[in-house]
Amino acid sequence: MLRGNHPARIDDKGRLKVPNGFRTAIETQWGQELFVTSVTGEFVRLYPMAVWLEIERRLAAVPSTHPSKLRFLDRVNFFGQAAALDRQGRIVIPQLLRESAAMAGEVSVLGLQNHLGVWNQKRLQERLFRKEPFTDEDGRLLAEYGI
Repeated sequence: MLRGNHPARIDDKGRLKVPNGFRTAIETQWGQELFVTSVTGEFVRLYPMAVWLEIERRLAAVPSTHPSKLRFLDRVNFFGQAAALDRQGRIVIPQLLRESAAMAGEVSVLGLQNHLGVWNQKRLQERLFRKEPFTDEDGRLLAEYGI
């Protein structure tokens, strides 16, 4: 299970050193192969390849002409790239995605159960506290699931 927030940096070559706690969990459970992508371009999603292949398996059950499937695939492929962790646990974020998601300098690497979200720290704080705050309604809806 991938959880928590580990601050990190994107280096001058566009590489993210995956924080050790996440790196160990990913390599142990899924290996070194990842799919680096985004749906919106606002932040980076790092999927262990086995997790991504399961998503693709589920997508295969959706009709090939379904507009939502096509929009999703267009976006994840536009931003996406298969990659592998190097010996130092680094992964290259594709240039297009680095630009779109403002991936430079300090970033937050969030554990999202079976994949990682990588955010520009300022952009994430803006989203959490101004654009999409956690509301009482959110709490009520999650309570329906016992959370």
